[in-house]
Amino acid sequence: MLRLTELKLPLDHPPAALRAAILQRLGLADDELLGFSIFKRSYDARKKHALLLVYAVDVEVRNEAALLRKFRTDSHLAPTPDMRYHFVGNAPADQAERPIVVGFGPCGIFAALVLAQMGFRPIVLERGKAVRERTQDTWGLWRRKVLNPESNVQFGEGGAGTFSDGKLYSQVKDPRHYGRKVLSEFVKAGAPEEILYVSKPHIGTFRLVGMVETMRREIEALGGEIRFQQHVTDLVLEDDAAERRITGVVLADGEALASRHVVLALGHSARDTFAMLHARGVHMEAKPFSIGFRIEHPQSLIDRARLGPHAGNPLLGAADYKLVHHAKNGRSVYSFCMCPGGTVVAATSEPNCVVTNGMSQYSRNERNANAGIVVGITPADFPGDGPLAGIELQRKLEARAFELGGGDYSAPGQLVGDFLAGRPSAALGRVEPSYKPGVRLTDLAMALPDYAIAAIREALPAFDRQIKGFAMNDAVLTGVETRTSSPLRIPRGDGMQSLNVRGLFPAGEGAGYAGGILSAGIDGIRVAEAVARDCLGLAPDTPGPAASAPLIY
Repeated sequence: MLRLTELKLPLDHPPAALRAAILQRLGLADDELLGFSIFKRSYDARKKHALLLVYAVDVEVRNEAALLRKFRTDSHLAPTPDMRYHFVGNAPADQAERPIVVGFGPCGIFAALVLAQMGFRPIVLERGKAVRERTQDTWGLWRRKVLNPESNVQFGEGGAGTFSDGKLYSQVKDPRHYGRKVLSEFVKAGAPEEILYVSKPHIGTFRLVGMVETMRREIEALGGEIRFQQHVTDLVLEDDAAERRITGVVLADGEALASRHVVLALGHSARDTFAMLHARGVHMEAKPFSIGFRIEHPQSLIDRARLGPHAGNPLLGAADYKLVHHAKNGRSVYSFCMCPGGTVVAATSEPNCVVTNGMSQYSRNERNANAGIVVGITPADFPGDGPLAGIELQRKLEARAFELGGGDYSAPGQLVGDFLAGRPSAALGRVEPSYKPGVRLTDLAMALPDYAIAAIREALPAFDRQIKGFAMNDAVLTGVETRTSSPLRIPRGDGMQSLNVRGLFPAGEGAGYAGGILSAGIDGIRVAEAVARDCLGLAPDTPGPAASAPLIY
C-alpha cells in the first residue's frame, strides 16, 4: 500500500470524485488502481467561500515500485507505515504474580486491557463506582446539589474522560502508532468507525458509557479482575541495601494485596492519594498547569465565524476553535477543552468546592459552545513549597468559587461585557448558561489572582479579532476551571518506573504524562508494555516480536 496525502476536493464533491482525483494525481489508468481507503479526512477553511476537504488515502496499485520511482521527489506519496499493534510478549502459563492497576480511567483501562491481552490477568482497583451507578451519583450533584466525594465526574469507571466531549486527538508524538491501537479498541467496543479517519474524532459521553462497559467485560473475559469502591490508602514497601521496592498496596478497609508491579493511573484529582504517596517518600515534583473560566457562546455564532456559508453542513458538524494570546504581563491565555454544542458541567470531587469542565454528546447539538479560557501558571505562583503546593492553590480557588456561587454548588458567573468593564453582572442576556446546578451572577475578578484576571481581560478582545463576536457582551463566563492538568508530576526513570520505588509505574494524567483520553490511553499501553517487559526479564525497550505476536488492527 502507498499513502497519498494532501488530496483536496470541494466540500460537496460526489463519492466518485475521490477515486477520480487519485487517478489524476498519480497519472493512473482506472484498472491500475486496485483499491483505496481513507486514512484521514480534514478540512481547510481558510477560504470560507471555497472550503475544501483534505484527504490522506492508502492506495493499492498494480506496480507500486514503478510508481514510487516516478514520484520519488514527491513528499506526499510514500509507503504506508505498518500501524498494526505488536505485543511485547505473553505471560508464561505459570505466571503467579498479578500486576495491580490503580485507577480505571482511560490510562488504567488501556494498561489493564493490554496486560490482559498478554495474559497477565491484572487486578484493577477503582475507588469509584461502576459507570452506570457513577452516572446516577454525578446527576445527584447536577440535579440535587448532592456531592458523593467518591463517585463523581472525577472518580469512577471511565475516569474524568467519561464526562467530557470524548475528544480522541492529541499532539503527542506517536512513532509506534499506539494511538491507532486506542482508536481500534474503541471501535471494537462500539465507537463509530469514522473515528479512525476524521481529523478530530470524538465520541461523546453517552457512547463512552457503553464502550467502557464493553472494554471492562473483555478484560474480565481475559482473566482480569475489576474491583470497584476499592480505595488504595497505603503502599507496602520493602527496603534493602540496593533499592526500595513496592510489594503491595493497602485498601481503606485494611485489606492488603501483594504485587511487585503496581501501575498508578490515578487521574489528576486523586489529592488524598498524592498526599499518601508524598508521605511515603515517593519522588514527585510540582509542575505547571492552568486556571481560568468556562466561556459560553451561541454555537451558531461560532459556526458562522469559522465556517462562513458552510455553517450547518452535516459533514462538518459543529465548529470548534483553538485560540492563544500572549499577554503583556507575560502570561499565556488559551482556549482549553473546547466543546462544540455542549454544556458546562460541575466537576468537583471535594465538598464545598466548585470546579467547572466541559462536556458534549456525540451529536454536539446543544445550543451553546463552551471552552475553558485559561492562564498558564508555574510553581513560582503556588503558595508555599513542595510538590503538593499546586493542590493547595487549586483548593483555595475552588473554595472561593463555592462561596461566590452562594455556597450550594452553584457556580459564580459573569457576562463578558461586564467582566471587561469591571462591574458585577446583574442579569443574563441572550446566552443562557448551561451549568447545573446553576449560576449565580457576581464579579469574577474576585475568583482568580489579579495577574490571571488582567491576562484574560486582555485576551478576550484579541480573540474577538480572530472570531467575530467572541467578546460579545452577552457571552457568559463561569468559574472556576482549575483541573486542566495535574498540578504535579511523578517522574519516571528506567523502564518507566518511579525514580525511587522499584515496581511502581506512574502513568497517565495524574502522574503528569498525558492530557486527554487519547494520550492517556497511549500512556497506558506504554506502561503496560513496561510492566510486561519487567515481568518477563526483558530489556526496557525490547520491541514486540513482529512475526509471532498477535496483531491488533
